[in-house]
Amino acid sequence: MEPVLNHHYYDTVVVGGGSAGIAAAAGAAKNGARTLIIDAGPSLGGELLSGMTIDGAINARGERIVGGVLDELIEELKKMDGYVGEFNDWRLIRYICIDPVVMQIAIMKVLRKYGVDILLHTTAENVIVEDSSNRVTGVIIRNKSGRSVVNAKVFIDCSGDGDLCTMAGAPFEMGATDGELQPVSMMFRIMGVEAEPLLAFVRDHPEYVAIGESEEIRGGRTDQEIVEELYKQGQPTVFFKGDGPLLSKAIEDGEMFPTALIMIQPTSTPRKEVCVNTTRVAHINGLNTKGVSGTMSELFDQITTCVNFLKRNVPGFENAHLSAIASRIGIRETRRIMGDYVLTREDVAEGRKFDDGVAKGCHHIDIHQEGTKQVRIPIANGGSYDIPFRSLIPKTLKKVLVAGRCLSADRPAMGSARVMGSCLAMGQATGTAGAMFQSSNLDDIRQLDVGHLRARLKEQGAIIDGTY
Repeated sequence: MEPVLNHHYYDTVVVGGGSAGIAAAAGAAKNGARTLIIDAGPSLGGELLSGMTIDGAINARGERIVGGVLDELIEELKKMDGYVGEFNDWRLIRYICIDPVVMQIAIMKVLRKYGVDILLHTTAENVIVEDSSNRVTGVIIRNKSGRSVVNAKVFIDCSGDGDLCTMAGAPFEMGATDGELQPVSMMFRIMGVEAEPLLAFVRDHPEYVAIGESEEIRGGRTDQEIVEELYKQGQPTVFFKGDGPLLSKAIEDGEMFPTALIMIQPTSTPRKEVCVNTTRVAHINGLNTKGVSGTMSELFDQITTCVNFLKRNVPGFENAHLSAIASRIGIRETRRIMGDYVLTREDVAEGRKFDDGVAKGCHHIDIHQEGTKQVRIPIANGGSYDIPFRSLIPKTLKKVLVAGRCLSADRPAMGSARVMGSCLAMGQATGTAGAMFQSSNLDDIRQLDVGHLRARLKEQGAIIDGTY
């Protein structure tokens, strides 16, 4: 017989502990909400712990467009020498480089400061919905302690897959019209990389790398002038392109697997460590656990292949060695929850602003594909776009918000907004909105005064306007 379920009560419950989830939890708790964050994994942070750069926080013009919780994380990183810096990749974007080992500690310090309760190794199994009003009143969770019900005044779905919203009956879309989904990947890190020989190699061979793909970054420079700037920057921020002569020949000869890129980004100057983004396995549904699990062996093979390729062919890697592998497979795309507004490709590419904008994005439209293919479309004028509050409100639901890559967007728009910078911004916006809602007498999250929400976010360091 199933035992009687224990009930727990919170103001705000956040499902999912990646970039969006930790920002949502911090945003809710700092505004007075008793907050619980749950995650199925062994730690909080998601891709923030992989070594990947924080993309989508600085536009191509060099303007910071994400602050708030991100600034608090950076402050903690700096205290522990875990902040590497802001850099230009001289291709399409500027990004923030951090030490992922230290980031684990920084995240916990920020959440502890605001008194957030945490449940790891915990899955959201189902939701409790009042049929007459479409109000989610509880989520059924399962972990080693058994099954429990967590009741709350508001729920924020930061699961990446829109799990809570889907269980509550919200509509969603997934993938391209032909069913295509972006490939899964696994980040890894290499230690002992000498930056100067690597950058000199790039300076001598600009044809090997992706550079100047937007006019805002190129600024009228020749390829040679751009690689000189890359060299002067002094950091291993290098993007070997799949259709360049170095990588394309290696793929043709079987020395490398088909890939669109080998992206190299610094994670620790003292350790001479970089993160590498290159692996990919296509035709995988990120909601199919067996299918995702089955990619592990191939991804590991690709990691060793790439490490060996770099050691043999790229100066600066001769004495380097594999130092870490991300703790989870990276899934770029699954469900997109349909909300009161669907952010579009045009909104993103044209850098549109909205009266109810509560977060920003600036990453190019970035759709990875099978093999060497990848779509990369820059934001107009190197600027940014607004993410409207309506895109964070699931259709049909009254007490639920959504943040992260499962926001309400079409596929190209999600291809931009899915990165960590905009996920942090969406998370803080929904957490703050949830706290304001639960302390009011409102019946529907849509009734929240967005002007007051925007003002509160700006008071707490979020960047809502004033940028290109």
